[in-house]
Amino acid sequence: STWIMLPVRANSNININENKPSDAAEVLAYYNREQYGETKLFYGPQFSNVYAGADEEDPYSDDKPNYERDEKTGKYVITNNYKDANHNPNSKHNAFLPRLWSEEHAKNYMTFTKPLEFSINHEAFYDEETGQTNEEKLGQFTEIVSDFRSQFASNRLGLDEYEEFLKTYGDYLTIEKPSFSDNMKFMFEYQFGYMYFRYLMWNFVGRQNDLQGNYESLEGNWLSGIGFIDNLHLDNQNELTTDMKNNKGRNTYFFLPFILAVIGMVYHAKKEWKSFYVLLLLFLFTGLVLKVYLNERPFEPRERDYALVGSFYIFAMWIGVGVYAIYQYILKYVNPKVALPAVLATALLASPVVLASQNWDDHDRSGKYTAVAMAKAYLDSCEPNAILFTIGDNDTFPMWYLQEIEGYRTDVRIVNTSLLATDWYIDEMKIKSNKSDGLPISFTHDQYVGDKRNYCLFDERTTDTLDLGLTLDFLKDDRSKREMKNGQFVHFYPSEHLKIKIDKQNIIKNKVVSPKYNDSIVDEIHLKLKGGALYKNRILMLDIFNENNWKRPIYFSPGSFGADDYIWMKEYLQLDGMVYKLVPVRTKLQEGNSYDMGYIDTDKMYNIINKWTWGNAGSDKIYHDPETRKNALSYRNNLSRLMTALIEEKKFDKAEKVIQIAMKNMPIDYFEFYTTVNPFAEGYYKIGKKEEARKILNQLMKKHQEKITFFNSQSEKQKAFYAREINDEIKRYYMLLLIAEENNDVEYHSQQIVKFRNYNKMMGDYGINID
Repeated sequence: STWIMLPVRANSNININENKPSDAAEVLAYYNREQYGETKLFYGPQFSNVYAGADEEDPYSDDKPNYERDEKTGKYVITNNYKDANHNPNSKHNAFLPRLWSEEHAKNYMTFTKPLEFSINHEAFYDEETGQTNEEKLGQFTEIVSDFRSQFASNRLGLDEYEEFLKTYGDYLTIEKPSFSDNMKFMFEYQFGYMYFRYLMWNFVGRQNDLQGNYESLEGNWLSGIGFIDNLHLDNQNELTTDMKNNKGRNTYFFLPFILAVIGMVYHAKKEWKSFYVLLLLFLFTGLVLKVYLNERPFEPRERDYALVGSFYIFAMWIGVGVYAIYQYILKYVNPKVALPAVLATALLASPVVLASQNWDDHDRSGKYTAVAMAKAYLDSCEPNAILFTIGDNDTFPMWYLQEIEGYRTDVRIVNTSLLATDWYIDEMKIKSNKSDGLPISFTHDQYVGDKRNYCLFDERTTDTLDLGLTLDFLKDDRSKREMKNGQFVHFYPSEHLKIKIDKQNIIKNKVVSPKYNDSIVDEIHLKLKGGALYKNRILMLDIFNENNWKRPIYFSPGSFGADDYIWMKEYLQLDGMVYKLVPVRTKLQEGNSYDMGYIDTDKMYNIINKWTWGNAGSDKIYHDPETRKNALSYRNNLSRLMTALIEEKKFDKAEKVIQIAMKNMPIDYFEFYTTVNPFAEGYYKIGKKEEARKILNQLMKKHQEKITFFNSQSEKQKAFYAREINDEIKRYYMLLLIAEENNDVEYHSQQIVKFRNYNKMMGDYGINID
């Protein structure tokens, strides 16, 4: 049984054992999906609760006890402080069938319904000392509200500002909860319409492209291939760009499979009601009923069509019934010997042949190894015996595959920082895995088990800069706690300013940086812990860094730019290929540019990038799916930074080689994200390769010209909706002209500026002023 296989596998001492379902309590929690929390389906809070605070009469409730097996006694013990651990939502904002429930998606909910109504809460201005309403403050706040209403009504403020206003002034407002009709409207329009019917149409009518839909007309919609129908719900489809037409996820079936299935449904219902009823129940329970249970939010992290495969299987069965229905109908007029081959041939062309011909190119994975290639690029960017902090699934899983299946670079210890907030994962990190020794973690299991030190609050007791090691020791001490309103005790840290003393000789001995940077090694690293709280995963990251003491190289995968993702040491990084190495050399962040972190050791990085394999990324034979295309953001950014550094060092031959690697393995036509190509055109200019620069600029300009032409073909309503995107497209086009101008390519610039003015003029008020 697959149910029994789970604990058997968990007890076999495997390297990756997510959630560690090795005993009865953990297996039960795993089967109950406790890690995903609980969503109230029939009665519960709505997103408006975020502005209301905890329930006034019953603010707290007990959490579920978390059990762990004590290896010494063999008994199960409770590891969390569950008494009054949960904040109860405000009962005034509860509702029947709460479809609008997620507090993190308030703005998107209001897009589907309407902005939440609110009024001034006069009780909030009652002064208990005087026993009267503070009329002065009430008057000032009335003016603030009046001004906000006026600006929002005139479209000078949008839903982002509306949501921020409610959060900022929620204590002084009475905010209405969404109505039952709002919830039902959202369920039918979004959860049933967009998240079910759209997917049904994808599979039996056609699909616009492989981009994730966000309720706009350019991405992720259904598409039939019948012009006048598609124009009705997607606006003008006559001036599509090359990218839109060539997207391999663009599949059109002209309603043929859908029509066959509908015919089959009707015929089945008339001929055999009992069996039809069974299939209909399966169809509904694996489709619309499942949508009620999932209670999806706008918008999900990824498309959720895969969850509905059962429903689509049933619908596909009716296609077969539809073919039989047509055959039975034709028999009334045609000889069976003629009818059978005619119906079969027509049905094959109308459904299987159409589906196969349209879908083959975006389902064929032969020759495609881009995910593995990027994982190798991450691992090969690390020095031997490294520690690599990763962020989520997409950067972690391919590397796990390489290490556990192919046995590749098993000396690198991958640390998923999302999982590092769990006790079972911290336990795993302490143990040797493949060729990697366990991580140096000084916290004991009792200090992080369950909810212990899930977060530690900042409670300023000093303005001094404290030693990191001493601060971690302070957090380990059970006396370093403060009481919360619910009676819970939480650990705190007394200063947000920390320092790490650097032993230069130790750095040189461990070859943390190349010898040419030895003079740049700092005496101390200073960090500021912003955010008001330290979460368990960040505490453990700081502990690993502190205990490691520069013995093993520490790296961070890219993809996030929060200061805490780099344990507040973003100014102490070195870009090595695809990852950032933690080094005791300070590189100040550029103002307004959070992407270009760290300095580059050009000799080291040049050697790294020349070993990358790319996995056929540059081939026109493979399907460049959205994730593969997104990889270009990191690849191109890092390669362009290396190119720029090489040019500054007058190493023009190497810089040209870097450009060639980028353009060969990430062709413009397959990887999009065109602004990330701009630096390579500029790079060609810098090294004296004018024609190569022009060639890139011509390709990019054509892309922008096509997009502007497409926008110009749309209705005025659509143009207004995409006003910002149109303006951005024209600005990106103009940036290419600036590259030519700033590199003194006067002839080319004077030729192209005439074309640009025509396209800019074409868009009227949506264009830009360049005079």
